[in-house]
Amino acid sequence: MTATTGPGTRAWASRTWTPLYRVAGAAALLFVLFDVAALALYAVDAPPASGGEATLQFIAGHKASYIAQQLLWLVPSLFGLVVFTALLVALLPTNAALALLGFVVGAASWTALLAVPTSSVGTLSLVTLSDAWSAADDAARPAFVAAAEALVAENNTVTLAGALTPLGVLLISVPMVRGPLPHWMGWLGIATGALGLASEVLRFAVTALYTVYGPLLWVWIAAVGIALLGLAGHRGRKAVE
Repeated sequence: MTATTGPGTRAWASRTWTPLYRVAGAAALLFVLFDVAALALYAVDAPPASGGEATLQFIAGHKASYIAQQLLWLVPSLFGLVVFTALLVALLPTNAALALLGFVVGAASWTALLAVPTSSVGTLSLVTLSDAWSAADDAARPAFVAAAEALVAENNTVTLAGALTPLGVLLISVPMVRGPLPHWMGWLGIATGALGLASEVLRFAVTALYTVYGPLLWVWIAAVGIALLGLAGHRGRKAVE
């Protein structure tokens, strides 16, 4: 059974998008899995929160763990791009303007995190500095420590990319309230996005907000992934005018 085409076709019901929904559903679940793994590894082998020399020393002694943590935090940005692309397709017939706006904002946040690979708990650039610091003599080491201090300070600074992620979640969740996905996911996404924005603005004043926002984001992403897999399962549904 093939989907019909035309101005009134429900784009989300088209067989054309089945592979995208299936890949995006898997990507959403991988997003959560990678983040949970990163948090677990961080809990048992956390790098210093401050101090350039302390950070370089830690990386020198825990290089494999540090690199694994950074990759586990950063790779999900690619998964997020795939998920938001699928949501754009699924929600366009419901509210094209908000679906597109949510996609652009969300995609910008994931792209920024991939382009500048820094997480709030480190950056892969510090691995290179640590290697150079370890190989340097005592006279040259202060220069590497100063560079590390700058990168650590950058990680501890509120960034625009951090605020764009919850804003994208908020915007793309509004059309979910009436779209083909379960409507409660829209309300959950709106709450998650709003809390995420507050968490970013109050990042250093009320750090406890992150302990709620993070798991809530994982619940929303996982629910979206399962719902997208459900849409892929309905690939044989006949689109209506």
